[in-house]
This record gives sequence, structure tokens and C-alpha cells, in this order.
Amino acid sequence: MTVTQRRGRKIMMTPGELEAFLTTQRTCRVATVSADGAPHVSTLWFAWDGAAMWLYSVVRSRRWADLRREGRVAVVVDTGEEYGELRGVELSGRVEFVGEVPRTGELCAELDFPETLFARKNFGLEEMPHDGRHAWLRLTPEKVVSWDFRKLASL
Repeated sequence: MTVTQRRGRKIMMTPGELEAFLTTQRTCRVATVSADGAPHVSTLWFAWDGAAMWLYSVVRSRRWADLRREGRVAVVVDTGEEYGELRGVELSGRVEFVGEVPRTGELCAELDFPETLFARKNFGLEEMPHDGRHAWLRLTPEKVVSWDFRKLASL
């Protein structure tokens, strides 16, 4: 993962803070571009494996169609209510489609770890439930920008 951030270096997250944040947060916003050029933003749960963000998306969705046509994506994970509490990460790059579409639970060693992470984090289960409507997207970010406004107090 390449962190390419010029502005805001003083409030960017350290690698350890970034890892902890992405490991513990649950919800992200996924931005895609439709065939007509219109932006589309949707919310998903995700899992972070230390190098890639794993998104479990409905395959009959505008998001899925957008990403099938054009794999570029930007994803934001953020938290905080008051200005001085705001922190977050924007990851961007291209997604890869991993496993069968839709996912029914066929053996796929590449999905063992992300499915375990996702199931524990979001369902409190040891095994991923499959509904035959979702499939996996992996975003290995090309660009990462982070911010933690809590650091403003010490500047």
C-alpha cells in the first residue's frame, strides 16, 4: 500500500494507526462511475486483511455493474461527530473479482482468510454465510489518504 499524501502530513495516520482503524471499522462508502458518467456512492461492510480491502457486494446492483464495466473505485472509511474527532481513510485503485459469482461457498483458498475476517467482524460467526446473491471484490489500494483531526489539538 502506497501512502501518497502531501497536504495534511501532520494529521495523517501512522501505518499502525491506519492498520488499527481499518481493522476495527465496519462500514465504508464505495464510489463508482456509471456508464453515463454519473457518480454513484453506496455503503458496504468490509474486511481489511492488512494489504487489501475486501468488499462483499450484491451482484445485481448498480455498484457491481459499474465495477464490471470500469474497475476503478474510491472507498472512504470515516468516523467522528465533532470536527476535532473526525478521522478517516480514502483508498483508491482498481478492484479484482475473486471467487465464483455469485458466491455459493465453493472451495476457494484465496477467500479463506477474508471470509473468516468478515464473518467474525460482521456476523460474529466463524464461517461465512453465503446467500447466492453476493460476491467478493478485492481492492489493493494504489493510493491512500488519511486524516485524524484529533491531532490538530497538539499542533
